[in-house]
Amino acid sequence: MKVSKFLFNNRSYTPLPFLLVMLFFAKPTFTTMCIGFLIALTGEIIRFLGVCYIGSESRTTGRVGGTKLVVSGPFSYVRNPLYIGNIFLYAGIGIMSNALFPYLLIIAVIFFIFQYYMIVLSEEEYLRKEFKEDFEDYFKNVNRFFPKFYAYKKGQTKLNFDFKKGFLSEKRTIQGFSISVILLIVIWSLQLYG
Repeated sequence: MKVSKFLFNNRSYTPLPFLLVMLFFAKPTFTTMCIGFLIALTGEIIRFLGVCYIGSESRTTGRVGGTKLVVSGPFSYVRNPLYIGNIFLYAGIGIMSNALFPYLLIIAVIFFIFQYYMIVLSEEEYLRKEFKEDFEDYFKNVNRFFPKFYAYKKGQTKLNFDFKKGFLSEKRTIQGFSISVILLIVIWSLQLYG
């Protein structure tokens, strides 16, 4: 099994070991809670905006694929806004926890950059075969991970922003984010008053 396929199939579970270590060693402070929350919230907003355009295709499991080449919304500025959002989300929660800081955070960020890079290579291979010239033009004009300051205007699929579709698809991530924040607030409270 290719590394990228393994990482793609298990991308919902790879944060769990980091989360468990983070919760076990958490030493949150007011400052780390505030700064980390703002970074994590930024990541969730980036994800949510992307999911409002891509919908349930962001939850594809089993194999890399998609029915549309999405070039609208955040995808018109950067090719992988969901993965960028994830990295901000994970880094923010890591900063909130202040667990084994900065070592756990550095290891986690490096791991997730590696994971998403490998997944993106597989996704690009699929998109290149499926959408041919449309993807090639998009590939040449929109960066993989670093947003441009102007939107890509061409493209096969111009999808509209759909809040309901986005919320339904993003519900699990919002729940996970909320539970992580609540657990860190509980740990912080226990350390302050326990």
